[in-house]
Amino acid sequence: MERQNQSSSLTCENLPSFLSSFVDTFVDFSVSGLFLPQRQEIPQQPLQTHYPSPNRLVAIGDLHGDLEKSKQAFRLAGLIDGSDRWCGGSTTVVQIGDVLDRGGEELKIFYFLEKLKREAVKSGGQLITLNGNHEIMNIEGDFRYVTKKALEEFDVWAYWYDIGNKMKSLCHGLEIPKNPFHGIPPSFHRVPEEFSHSIRARIAALRPDGPISRRFLANNLTVLVVGDSVFVHGGLLEKHVDYGLQRINDEVRDWINGSMGQRAPEYCRGRNAVVWLRKFSDEFAKNCDCSLLEHVLATIPGAKRMIMGHTIQEIGINGACDNRAIRIDVGMSKGCINGLPEVLEIDRNSGLRVLTSNPMYQKKNQYAQTKEGLGLLIPEHGPKQVEVKA
Repeated sequence: MERQNQSSSLTCENLPSFLSSFVDTFVDFSVSGLFLPQRQEIPQQPLQTHYPSPNRLVAIGDLHGDLEKSKQAFRLAGLIDGSDRWCGGSTTVVQIGDVLDRGGEELKIFYFLEKLKREAVKSGGQLITLNGNHEIMNIEGDFRYVTKKALEEFDVWAYWYDIGNKMKSLCHGLEIPKNPFHGIPPSFHRVPEEFSHSIRARIAALRPDGPISRRFLANNLTVLVVGDSVFVHGGLLEKHVDYGLQRINDEVRDWINGSMGQRAPEYCRGRNAVVWLRKFSDEFAKNCDCSLLEHVLATIPGAKRMIMGHTIQEIGINGACDNRAIRIDVGMSKGCINGLPEVLEIDRNSGLRVLTSNPMYQKKNQYAQTKEGLGLLIPEHGPKQVEVKA
């Protein structure tokens, strides 16, 4: 998903070009080893890639730094109450990635999701989060889509994180905290000085082995299979399945934790990457490679459908390729197209349906109504709106 409400971006003249050129500067420092001090690795348990089919499964698309819209999506599915506490019982929820960029409340969403994960477990439910292309980009130091408000949020984080480290250093017997800014230069070529500290804070937080990336992103999955549904931010090709879904998850986790250099694994980079692929997400059905999708799903035992984010669907959540491709990014963030929140629900007994906040589908005294008939909703010559459930 690459469309953006330009008004939400940094307004300083030429800053986008500064941030774009900064990516190359960051990589140059990384390759030299300046950014990534050596650390002793602790063996980690494999992430869980396959989950059994739950009674109720909810999928939520890209959030992009918009906390209020994120909460609206969770409320839409009956997952949180008026106090933002988990009330979803034993529901399994999958958030498809792209919390970062385009909005200014990225850290707030990270903490919100972390809180819900803990509350859900206590009720027999679970919230599983994925890495999107914007998480991968930011860990690599690509900040082209960051907003001014987001930089300010990381500035505040860095201030309090530094105070916390200073307090820890006063306690006898505790290990001396690692300086998160170690190895990061004080300024960057062509980046205005007024943004230098914010850029440094974002690098420190999100680079491999950074405090925020380790805490909130390292244990995200990149590929997930729940029952007969495959979840991935962009899409999967046969070569990805052959490489190994479990292997992809473990390697991305190890990379984020700082043991595989600055660059993301190859299958996370480029147009055919698992977080970038759009072969099954085009708004025109004739451009979706349904034959390829069929072959890919056939290589994953029991898989019936692939559920993806990444590419904004202006008509809302929809299905293509005879419902084998379900696209759930509705661009809900104000930094995207400010779309009306929608979520996908898969019930073990009643199948797939879309929960929407679109008023044209609402009935009196109901917050969310459903729309059905996902089918092949995207005809060759343009989009078609879904039918209202009777």
